[in-house]
Amino acid sequence: MGIFFAILAAILTSISNFCMRRSIDAGGSSKAYLVVQLTFSFLVMILFNPIRTGDYGWSNSAVGLGLIGGIIFGILMWGLGKTLEKGPPGLSFAILNTSSVAPAIVLALFFGFAFGHPYTLYNGLGSALVVVGLFWAGWTSESNPNKAIWIFYASLIFVAHTLFLVFLQWWAMILKSDLPRSILIPFHMEAKNIQWFMPAIVFVGALMQWVIYIVKRHRMPKGAEVYYGILGGVTNGACTFFLILAPQVASTWENAMIFPVFSVGIILICNAWAQIFYKEAVNWWANGVCVAGLVVGTVAWQAL
Repeated sequence: MGIFFAILAAILTSISNFCMRRSIDAGGSSKAYLVVQLTFSFLVMILFNPIRTGDYGWSNSAVGLGLIGGIIFGILMWGLGKTLEKGPPGLSFAILNTSSVAPAIVLALFFGFAFGHPYTLYNGLGSALVVVGLFWAGWTSESNPNKAIWIFYASLIFVAHTLFLVFLQWWAMILKSDLPRSILIPFHMEAKNIQWFMPAIVFVGALMQWVIYIVKRHRMPKGAEVYYGILGGVTNGACTFFLILAPQVASTWENAMIFPVFSVGIILICNAWAQIFYKEAVNWWANGVCVAGLVVGTVAWQAL
């Protein structure tokens, strides 16, 4: 189920990205769009948890961890905006998506098979193909006068995205009481009274975007920014819900490839609508390498 939720999250994110593109096409700015999007993502997250579950219990620990995750998420969103301002979008997104292969390696090193995070040769080969495909798809030979500052922000989003994804999988382990004791998992939490964890993450991200927008802009969002921001916020909120849920329900063999599946899914679907609606040239060979990497990394070859 983990990979299924990752695919569903990728579809929803791709729709949200399409809404952002349409907002910009209508004369809007990405900053105004993100303010509206994350605000409605927060409201959607509350609908999923706690309204959907009917569990309104408050846990300081769960909310506190959610706020920590939200700070990482907010830094990621801010850094992504800066990276896109200072460098090529294709290569910037390639670096962002490449970081999706890092959590499996980090978790395998610090936790390993006993905690449900093995890492096989096939996972490594598959991840390597995904990285090659992503960079091939996003590579550009254009010169960049802001190369040094772009490298800084690109490194920031790589680290922030890796930390955020590791954090989500660490949270999934916190909820499992049957795992061995570890200094890196000092406590376990029961499934009750944790429903505010997800909204807390998005709340911090939305708050940071509002602060940035108020400081940088002195106008209310336009009609198109609000309209597409609401649509994008609904899909982004649902995406975040499924992305956080994915590692909680993932089986042992799924853990290493959940986030690469998510990233490659976004690339494939966004490339598809870019070609269909905007007639953009798409390197489908590079996309094919990414898909080949997912096949190599996710199929249980030992059982065949």
